[in-house]
Amino acid sequence: MSFWKDKRVVVTGGAGFLGRVVVEQLQAKGCRHIVIPRSAQSDLRKTSVIRKIYTQARPDMVIHLAAVVGGIGANRENPGKFFYDNLMMGVELMEQARQMGIPKFVAIGTICAYPKFCPVPFKEETIWDGYPEETNAPYGLAKKMLLVQSQAYRQQYGFNSIYLLPVNLYGPADNFSTASSHVIPALIRKCVEAKQRGDKFITVWGTGRATREFLYVNDAARGIVLASEKYNSSEPVNLGAGFEISIKKLVELIVKLTKFKGAIVWDQTKPDGQPRRCLDTTRARKEFGFQAKVSFEAGLKKTIAWYENNPSM
Repeated sequence: MSFWKDKRVVVTGGAGFLGRVVVEQLQAKGCRHIVIPRSAQSDLRKTSVIRKIYTQARPDMVIHLAAVVGGIGANRENPGKFFYDNLMMGVELMEQARQMGIPKFVAIGTICAYPKFCPVPFKEETIWDGYPEETNAPYGLAKKMLLVQSQAYRQQYGFNSIYLLPVNLYGPADNFSTASSHVIPALIRKCVEAKQRGDKFITVWGTGRATREFLYVNDAARGIVLASEKYNSSEPVNLGAGFEISIKKLVELIVKLTKFKGAIVWDQTKPDGQPRRCLDTTRARKEFGFQAKVSFEAGLKKTIAWYENNPSM
């Protein structure tokens, strides 16, 4: 509590899915000086905008959560936008923080930065061992450049920045848009709406053989806050739950929990994405005591209940 009491913190993306929970947890720890730039008023790709935010906020720390994101479809349709927007935001936010003497910068990377074919579980030291999965490589590489920048700035300038790699997130208030949602909210919406319409089947992309790991949003926020408080190295750190589930089993579980009674049809003309994803979470546990607490089924139930109560969100 005493660490955060007098800290001034800028949280980019602080009004978003993950950001709102991070802000809540910072406030619960006694942080009372939190500035949240809003995308409608603040273009974080622009140096002048960033400098104005930093000058007014006078932060002790920047937690950079803002990102332009989406599922496989959105990544395939917007590779240039996802690359440019994410790269420019991150690079300029960290560079201006360095120039203005801000004591600490927390960069949030992405699991998409890992190579397409990576030994499972993914260890941080293998992050440079190959090219990312093609459908989201522009986004993954843009975010990966924050790791390069963090390590280069620590080496040359002694700038204190850290780089965290959260696995796929899910939870209440996720993005359930049909155009840009990730796999869990997309499947929940698909099943709930199909049940309401009385559909006889749902169609799901891919073969179902790909695997993923998922981290409940409150756990992810807790890991970020812990690292912001306790970790001060530019070696990347995975944030995950330490389990792997196939998309086939994921779909079957969501079908069961939403009580959809129809069949599952697999559209194998659509891509699976990265073949496997599962993180080694040893470093986070060792360096700042992070371990996921919310079980996957419990987290899914909370997410489904939220969507059923907020279907228009």
